[in-house]
Amino acid sequence: MSSIFSKIVSGEIPAYVVAETSDFLAFLDVNPLVMGHVLVIPKKEIDYIFDMDEESYFGLTLFAKIVATGLKEAFPCKKVGVAVIGLEVPHVHIHLIPMNNVNDMNFSKEKLSPTQEELADAAVRIKGAL
Repeated sequence: MSSIFSKIVSGEIPAYVVAETSDFLAFLDVNPLVMGHVLVIPKKEIDYIFDMDEESYFGLTLFAKIVATGLKEAFPCKKVGVAVIGLEVPHVHIHLIPMNNVNDMNFSKEKLSPTQEELADAAVRIKGAL
C-alpha cells in the first residue's frame, strides 16, 4: 500500500512543493511545528532511512542541505533543525525546521494549523530563496 508521501509524489494528493529533483521532493508540512517546517523525501518509497543505498542516502542529505539553506533565508532563524523520526509515515522523510529555540523542535507540542494562503505564501518564500 502506498504511503501518503508516495501519493504526494504521484500527484494523487496535493502538496506545497518547495523543491524537486528527479529523485527527491521537498514540501511544507501542513501541520507544522513552526511556519516553514519542510519535509524532504526520496521519491522512491523506502520505509527506513538506513535501508537506503549509499548514493540515495547521500543524495537525500545533500538535497536537504540545499533546501535548508533556502529555508533559513526565507524564514530567518538561528539554525535549521534536522530530525528523522519516521514512525508516523512508512516513507523516509527528513524534517527541516526553522529554530530560534530548542522548543521549536518539540514534536510533542501542539502543531500549527495554518491557512492555505499562509502555506502558499511560505512555499513561495522558500522557492524564492532557492
